[in-house]
Amino acid sequence: MLDKSAPSHALPLYQRTMGTAFERLAPALSRFHSLSGPHRLQGLVEVEAPANAVGRMLAWALGAPQSSVRGSIVFELQATPLAEVWTRHFPARTMRSTLRASGGQVVERLGAARLGFTLDEEQGRLIMRLESLHFLGIPCPAWLRPRIVAEETGLGDTLHFHVQAVVPWVGQVVHYQGHLVVPPAQEVSA
Repeated sequence: MLDKSAPSHALPLYQRTMGTAFERLAPALSRFHSLSGPHRLQGLVEVEAPANAVGRMLAWALGAPQSSVRGSIVFELQATPLAEVWTRHFPARTMRSTLRASGGQVVERLGAARLGFTLDEEQGRLIMRLESLHFLGIPCPAWLRPRIVAEETGLGDTLHFHVQAVVPWVGQVVHYQGHLVVPPAQEVSA
C-alpha cells in the first residue's frame, strides 16, 4: 500500500482523485492504479464493431477499434503523479489516451475528444461517470452526450474492464471488454 504520509501531489492520479474511496477498490484495481513509471500488461479483449458508418467515423476520430475482433491485448502504461498515458494495443488497432486530474475529475484526451469523468467506488468496483465532453474543442451539450459505460472490477490478479459508448441517434461507437493481468504487489512497489 502507498505511504499515507506522502504529499497529496505525489499520490497516483486515481488515488488523488478518489480520496478515501480508493482504499475500497478491489486489490487488483488499487494495485493497477498505483503503478508508477512504465509498465506493460497483457490480457484478452473482445471488441464489437461500431453500429454503422457514422459510428465507425466517430470511432476513427477517437482512435478506437472499428471492427469486431477477439484476441490478445497489450496495455502500455506510463504513469507519473501528473499524468498517465495509456496505450492499448488491440489485435487490429492501437488506441492512445492521456489522463490528468482536473477539478476533482479525471480528464481523458482521446483522439479528437476530451472527456471529464468522476470516479466512484461501488462494492470494490471502479465506475467512471462521464460529466463533460468536448469534441474538436467544442463542448457537447448534455442531451447529446454519449451514454458511457466505463467500469473495472478486480478478481485475484486480474483487472476486468468494460467500456461502451453509445451516441444518441448514432448508436454504438465503442464497445470492448476483457481483462489484464496486474503485477503482484511486490512488483508494484519496486
